[in-house]
Amino acid sequence: MDNDTKLGIMQKRIIKSYAWQRDIIVPLSKEFDCTADELEELFFKLFDTGTLESLHGTFDSAKDICLYQKLNADLRLCWFIDTLEVIPREEGRNLKMKLVKEIKDGKSYEDALKEGKLELFELLKKEAEY
Repeated sequence: MDNDTKLGIMQKRIIKSYAWQRDIIVPLSKEFDCTADELEELFFKLFDTGTLESLHGTFDSAKDICLYQKLNADLRLCWFIDTLEVIPREEGRNLKMKLVKEIKDGKSYEDALKEGKLELFELLKKEAEY
């Protein structure tokens, strides 16, 4: 067996693992409207073995970053913090981190966003008194 064949087998073992299939391949293939085999082949072409081995961990950490950014957009914090400068950056970060934790602990995104909007309004009122 040559080295390329061995490498291909190692890559397939990584991508065919249960966690990869459950967390990445199946959901993304549905989102991209492609087969799991097509997505796996694409990943084989895009990434080397070392990257494939670490990709699952980066996928999990990216979910938190994406959630953080989604909350930033949905709460319009870039407007209140960066443009209007009426909410201190640290206050906005603390609010987002609190909401991310609550969502990760099981609260629905919609409920956390609603709570976040109420807390944002309280922060605005507090800043108005300052």
